[in-house]
Amino acid sequence: MAHQAERPQGANTIRRISLRLLPFLMLCYLVAYVDRSNIAVAALSMNQDLGLTAAMYGLGAGLFYVTYILCEVPSNLALARFGAKRWIARIMISWGIIASCVSLIHSANQLYGVRLLLGAAEAGFTPGIIYYLSCWYPKRERGRALSFFYIGATLASVIGMPMSGLLLGMNGVMDFAGWRWMFLLEGIPAVILGFVVLAYLPDSPKQARWLGADEATWLTETIATENASLPLKHDHHWAKALTNPKVLLLALFWLLQAFGTIGVTLFMPLIVKGLSGQSNLAVSLLSALPFLLACVLMYWNGRHSDKTGERALHLGLPLAAAGVLMAAAVFAAQGGLLLPAYVLLVSAVGLNWASTPVFWAVTTEHVSGVAAAASIALINATANIAGLALPPLIGRIKDVTNSYDYGVLMIAAALVIGGVLGLRLAPPRDDGQPRAAKDSLAVNS
Repeated sequence: MAHQAERPQGANTIRRISLRLLPFLMLCYLVAYVDRSNIAVAALSMNQDLGLTAAMYGLGAGLFYVTYILCEVPSNLALARFGAKRWIARIMISWGIIASCVSLIHSANQLYGVRLLLGAAEAGFTPGIIYYLSCWYPKRERGRALSFFYIGATLASVIGMPMSGLLLGMNGVMDFAGWRWMFLLEGIPAVILGFVVLAYLPDSPKQARWLGADEATWLTETIATENASLPLKHDHHWAKALTNPKVLLLALFWLLQAFGTIGVTLFMPLIVKGLSGQSNLAVSLLSALPFLLACVLMYWNGRHSDKTGERALHLGLPLAAAGVLMAAAVFAAQGGLLLPAYVLLVSAVGLNWASTPVFWAVTTEHVSGVAAAASIALINATANIAGLALPPLIGRIKDVTNSYDYGVLMIAAALVIGGVLGLRLAPPRDDGQPRAAKDSLAVNS
């Protein structure tokens, strides 16, 4: 009877946390991803206004990741030291101001400079939130929680791309180009939300006034018990985590997966424009559809992985399938089958994102504490090498071949390799106990 009496407490606690934290963090991530990736929509008119070639645009898009990578680990260590509330607020306010300042550029060099500043400002946000959520959710709940968080990124494309397309239509208002209005207006929400974070976000369960004392104690003790058995935990120096073989393999997987999430996202409107030849608004709407599918697949894959306790297949198969479908989309387009090519591209993008929540669940089941903060930051920074290298490389390929086909095939190959690695990387299935029994044991731990 004790099990039955205590189990609702755990379920109710998780539900309360999810309702309180996840919608707000999803909104923050949506705004972050819009400010990072709206340059893809701006390129539809900005490139011509500034005289940018595809390679110059690619360089400008990619430079964001130079400072983002360099500042990622220091930023996450600062979050672990100063607390999530203060550090996330600092990140959001600074990147929102810089994102709006992109509206003032008049040359390629100014674009390069402001993208470098934006990368430095935003560094640490994504890994910081992942680390933060690992302090609130027991491991059997993390896949679903992280799927909701990453839905914020995909919704940034579902909502942000059409919204950015509409803002491009403000071209000429007050003698300001439409893409300038887009950058100016889309940077403001980050600044506002940064101040909201200071008032709304608790640093830990013990500081959450909306949790009962027994709920906060249960949650803290449950996560502490789980963390005590992890290979890398609180008593490990953060530098040790950065050379751990499992962490390095996780970083390699995330780099290969990022070929799709970063490479395709930054060029999606331009690829769809080449396939369809539609107006900028129509292209922005067509570019959003793959990310709507990604929302559904991320939630289903993360939830099903949590429910079954299986990680490897949920991690590797979606990524490998995404690579195969992406390659098939290229060949379909070359054969003049434009609608099938678009459907295949939509499916590939959705499957690419589906592995995301499972990956971070696997990662946070290996590390905790300051070691987790450093490891998550290193993994995320490694993945963003794709953001640094791919845009200028794909832009150069486009300039030379007058096609994005070879760039997309390169991305497809990386996804297949990543999928195979994912099948070997994830831990074995849990011991097979029914979910209810697992939950009961967790509550009473």
